[in-house]
Amino acid sequence: MGELRNLGGLLGLPVRTNMKADPPTVSVSGPVSTVVDLMIRENVGAVIALEDGQPVGIITEKDILVRVIKNERDLELTLVRDAMSSPLISIETEGSIAEALDLMRESGIRRLAIVEDGDLVGITTERRLLEVVHGRYLMKGVEAAKEAFSDDSSKLRVAFVSTYPPRECGIATYTQDLIDAISNLQVLKPPVIVAINDRSGHYDYPGEVRFQIDLDRVESYVKAADFINASDIDIVNLQHEYGLFGGVWGEHVIAFLERLEKPVVTTLHTVLQEPIPDAKRVLEGVLQHSRHAIVMARVGIAILEQIYGTLADKVRYIPHGCPNVPYIGSGQLKPRLGLEGRVVLSTFGLISRGKGIEYAIEALPLIIKEEPRTLYLVIGETHPEVRKHEGESYRQQLLNLVESLGIEENVKFVNRFLPKNELLRYLQATDVYIIPYPNREQISSGTMLYALSTGKAIVTTPFLHAEEVISENCAMRCDFRVPSSITKSVLTMLQHEDVHKGYEERAYNYSRGMIWANVAMKYVNLFYETLGL
Repeated sequence: MGELRNLGGLLGLPVRTNMKADPPTVSVSGPVSTVVDLMIRENVGAVIALEDGQPVGIITEKDILVRVIKNERDLELTLVRDAMSSPLISIETEGSIAEALDLMRESGIRRLAIVEDGDLVGITTERRLLEVVHGRYLMKGVEAAKEAFSDDSSKLRVAFVSTYPPRECGIATYTQDLIDAISNLQVLKPPVIVAINDRSGHYDYPGEVRFQIDLDRVESYVKAADFINASDIDIVNLQHEYGLFGGVWGEHVIAFLERLEKPVVTTLHTVLQEPIPDAKRVLEGVLQHSRHAIVMARVGIAILEQIYGTLADKVRYIPHGCPNVPYIGSGQLKPRLGLEGRVVLSTFGLISRGKGIEYAIEALPLIIKEEPRTLYLVIGETHPEVRKHEGESYRQQLLNLVESLGIEENVKFVNRFLPKNELLRYLQATDVYIIPYPNREQISSGTMLYALSTGKAIVTTPFLHAEEVISENCAMRCDFRVPSSITKSVLTMLQHEDVHKGYEERAYNYSRGMIWANVAMKYVNLFYETLGL
């Protein structure tokens, strides 16, 4: 327990202070495949099993791995009752965190059901309890932490300035995932979202979106700042990407920051190593008005210090974040997607010319020659902003390239913006994931984190974020804009089972520290640190 021995009264807090309420449940007579779908959809690692409406057991990722996948049992034919752990071990809501931790250790379990008068009301984990208790200790001290758990008035309210669903945008998805993960911790007040609209107008946003910024109207940015200044918002998290904001290189965001009176923590999705003057000017302005800046790759700290003159103490590394999903071999999911008997390669994301998909396609003929069962999935629709300016010309270029190479039977375009659970199923059915980005500048990649989180063997060009993953031997390197290099790396994965398996295992293990719950706690700690609490 080490440092936790100093937490004293915090371990006496009731376990209900950090439980996941209304945990997902499944019938004991249902197939294990429904549990996998539920884990992906709800981003959880365990599901409570019910019989006649009563909780009788728990089925975890480990249960599925050890009792189903390792024994090569079919996910559709194996019932929950044959894979779950039982009886269900539980604790009453008023039981202390210390009691919960002791019970989990004595029983050799990582998850504990929480009941009230015998009725299931929640679930918690050892990691969840320890991280939140320790995090509150670091943030506010013991007495303040006690107050924060029991009195909502002492919790912070954070405003997130970003694109937001239903707008189809990678940063919108990132922001929603981040907010959901923070909300699951139940240590902050409900968030406020200030959504950035594009030129096509407004969206049918959910209720948490309290203000909308019109991309090209400077006065809209000023009004957004006035709205925040007049509210009970304590701190602002700005999601920064040049293309999100209006003006030259997104300079309108500076008007927002200059007007704002609340402290700002900025998440940087792009940090250019060789910026043109306007791009450098805008990012320097953003940094000047930010108390802290977050980068998603450690190399970003050095770039901000060397190129933009930012003090290293001002910058924090917090990884992108990824879903917590069970590791499942690709063969288990292929039949459900109509991919049985195929060797599946894939790339996903909003499609645009900067993704380098043409290089992956050009790499395919020699791969197919060695492995005729190959199927390359290009998953995702054209980026909405790209579609406005050039329609589907890039996708058509890719289709023409496929036809010219005579590999129509080996390439499939899944031209949709997939819901998360469906996207994860495609990734889990993938044998090798390809990231053929043609430029080194990219400092964050959500697609790479998703591939890591599902335990994929990854072939990637060495863009800034990928360099760190490659250096940990969790992805295999290929050269920028060189199809033959992609061919060589993919075939190495496919022809050497031990190499392929090693990359899968290292990728999955590498991602465990980057699951959204851990990332959310890092954000919360930084918010409190920024406010000096």
